[in-house]
Amino acid sequence: MPLFIQDRATDRFRTTAEVFGRYPHLQENAKAFRSKPLVEVDPKHLLYVQQREFAATTPADNCVSVIGSDDATTCHLVVLRHTGSGAVCLAHCDGSSTWSEIQLVTKAVTSLSNVRDDGRFELHLVGGFNDDGKTSQKISLSILAAFQKLEEEIHLETCCITEMNDVAVNGIHRPTVYGIGVNVKTGEVFPASFPHKGPAEELRSARTFTGGEMAGIYDSSRGLVEIGPCHWTPDMDIAFWLSQSDDTILKYLSTSPKAEPPHFVQHMKSTIQFLLSHPDSDSLFPGGLPQLYRRSESGAWERLVQS
Repeated sequence: MPLFIQDRATDRFRTTAEVFGRYPHLQENAKAFRSKPLVEVDPKHLLYVQQREFAATTPADNCVSVIGSDDATTCHLVVLRHTGSGAVCLAHCDGSSTWSEIQLVTKAVTSLSNVRDDGRFELHLVGGFNDDGKTSQKISLSILAAFQKLEEEIHLETCCITEMNDVAVNGIHRPTVYGIGVNVKTGEVFPASFPHKGPAEELRSARTFTGGEMAGIYDSSRGLVEIGPCHWTPDMDIAFWLSQSDDTILKYLSTSPKAEPPHFVQHMKSTIQFLLSHPDSDSLFPGGLPQLYRRSESGAWERLVQS
């Protein structure tokens, strides 16, 4: 079943310019979205999603009020919600395996919904910019194409992607919106930043750095963040990067060196240091079990000790 825009089925798009040319209301919606105030989300109510992760829940969740993600340059943030059940999923997609990733996102929402009830699937896409390598354009088109191949009818509501999420400062292009949150009670999607990106921020970054595929990180039925088990091969040669300049790290470890947020280099160094400190990934998952985190009374995610 194809993707729907204004209740009409769409054809395959060849460029993002074609999307906005055929549907100018999406351009106006994108301008309105990126002009919304940036919200700094309280970690006590947050479920944070890193690159190549997704999380889904429903309005009945007492542990999570907002699912969010940021630091997206060429990456795209995907929100799919069923208006009947209120079930919602947010994914941080980097173009590594778009078709399988979109299937996971859709399955996550359908599994939490009775799709025979009233309501429909609504899609919100935010991310990318006019990067030199046109990576953003490729990811935008691959995501739209993936949704067009699904059996479910998907209605595109927000499309703040690539050229509509672009700003040029002193001739340097970068995204207007780097991060978003979705209110799991109301379905509102908004520009957001996140001072806290846990739990297990470095472990989750290490999983992605070493080639981990898209993974769900949340069990909404139990209110638990679930990480791993993750597997990587020891590689002490990566210590090389710790002695390199910021410009070198940006050049070789980023898809968009001129557009990364200020903390990118430190984040990469922390991830590499974590991998060097934990060359044996199995040691982080005793008994081959995932790391589990639950919301404490103070609102922080705390590790659940498994016997």
